[in-house]
Amino acid sequence: MKPHRRLISPRRWTPPPAAPEHGGTDGTSRFRIARRLATGGHGPEDVIFDRQGGLLTGLADGSIVRLDPVTGARTVLGNTGGRPLGLEPCADASVLVCDHDRGLLRVGPDGSVRVLVDEVAGSPLTFTSNVVEGPDGTIWFTVSTRRWDLEHYLGDIIEHSCTGMLVRLDVDGTVTVLLDDLKFANGLVLAPDASHLLVAETGGYRVSRYWLTGHRAATVEPFADNLTGLPDNMSLGSDGLLWVSVAAPRNALLDKLLPLAGLWRILLWNLPEAVRPKPTPLAQVMAFDLDGRLVHDLRASDGSYSLVTSVAEHNGTVVAGSLHESDIVVLDLASHDS
Repeated sequence: MKPHRRLISPRRWTPPPAAPEHGGTDGTSRFRIARRLATGGHGPEDVIFDRQGGLLTGLADGSIVRLDPVTGARTVLGNTGGRPLGLEPCADASVLVCDHDRGLLRVGPDGSVRVLVDEVAGSPLTFTSNVVEGPDGTIWFTVSTRRWDLEHYLGDIIEHSCTGMLVRLDVDGTVTVLLDDLKFANGLVLAPDASHLLVAETGGYRVSRYWLTGHRAATVEPFADNLTGLPDNMSLGSDGLLWVSVAAPRNALLDKLLPLAGLWRILLWNLPEAVRPKPTPLAQVMAFDLDGRLVHDLRASDGSYSLVTSVAEHNGTVVAGSLHESDIVVLDLASHDS
């Protein structure tokens, strides 16, 4: 890991006022764990179903593993030699991997690891976050921050560095930055018709739509704005919904400090970790239809699971992963609290 950057350069931003909760009495249902799947390691930061219904994840030791969501049977597909984050299963049985340390990789069915992109615009590529592949082999991926590492990612949220990117890798190897200055770019989903991408900005509390085709190509519009928490990895379910993990709720103190001069955030960041304000414990996932309407908002604050960084759905099975946990959890959608 890189050394801890004690000096931050805060950027001002006025976040939108926190919106009222969606729907119902409090807008939420219970984040209820039906069962757990042991990964054999720690930190299943991203979880995604492959084309056969198997569950893929990457672990802190560099392993890429496949789990049977029913039996829990575990197969190690390879090891990146770094820290895998976002994954994308491919038609040829390879897996695209955003590796925090090594860049954008492809892990072959034989376990071989090939580096696809390790620099952008002449600078080493770090903190690649999530990735998707189009029908023609075009690849898009996000870079969360160019200033901070995974261990100290909260520094970017407090600083609000706006150094995230959306990047395209063409089949001929050309690398193009499509969007820059993103607020901690994170989850990434390609629309079923490949007309647009959905991009999560963790530090902006939003998901945006980036058009790839038509008269709006290369433009951005809001998809789900002013969220109640910090969106992380996302996936498109077999139910046609966009599933969004929420790593933490918005912090009222940070919202107050972001529009102010940076001194207060510098002081906050340099407090000893033991006394620095902690995120409110929360496990949360949301699901939207592709018009941006909220369908599910599942939450729990009982400590049963923490820092949900990914969620995926396949044939009615919903699973969640976490940077801080060792197990993947299967959620119970059949018995929501009213």
